[in-house]
Amino acid sequence: MHYTESDIKGISRIKRLNLLNSVTGIKPANLVGTVSEDNKTNLAIISSVVHLGSDPAMIGFILRPQKYRKTDTYRNINDNGYFTINNIHSELIEKAHYTSVKFSEEESEFQTLDIKEEFLDSFPAPFVKESKIKIGLKTEDMMILPNNCIFVVGSVKHLIIPEEVIDENGSLNFQNFDGVGISGLDSYYALKQIAKFPYARKENIPEHLTDFKI
Repeated sequence: MHYTESDIKGISRIKRLNLLNSVTGIKPANLVGTVSEDNKTNLAIISSVVHLGSDPAMIGFILRPQKYRKTDTYRNINDNGYFTINNIHSELIEKAHYTSVKFSEEESEFQTLDIKEEFLDSFPAPFVKESKIKIGLKTEDMMILPNNCIFVVGSVKHLIIPEEVIDENGSLNFQNFDGVGISGLDSYYALKQIAKFPYARKENIPEHLTDFKI
């Protein structure tokens, strides 16, 4: 199937939404934890988390446009300045999925969906107790993108990771703690490591990849 730009515009809304959300492949599955000025906690599933740099350590994610309805996640981050990113594993999938429901401001996804919140080291945003990987971040910027989505940039203040999933080089094996990924808006996939290569330097390229003639 070949879709042109005009073809894409002509696809029904829901089908277009699912198609464009899944075409980029499997994305990381995380929960973003925030708290309001009056101490109401919030939790939202996010599939757009990206690494931005390691020195300084920075991570970002994308929020939908806020023009017509400001989400609790956006409002809390804007007011509080802190948030957490918490990985989703297989036992959390179902609860995590339903954090995308439009609950009222008075309802906390933590309490409504029986997800345990925890505050660690006086950090002013809630972590997910059940998550294996937890990241505490301070908001550094909130940039409006060309489509009016908001790109939230945070500096890493806390990393909480089980020691047994970190290898000698600092890499994490998501297979070891049952990590999952998201495709589209409603499909979840198990993660399995299928290869690991040396750092990409010219001298590390195997001969069979360069032993050819043009």
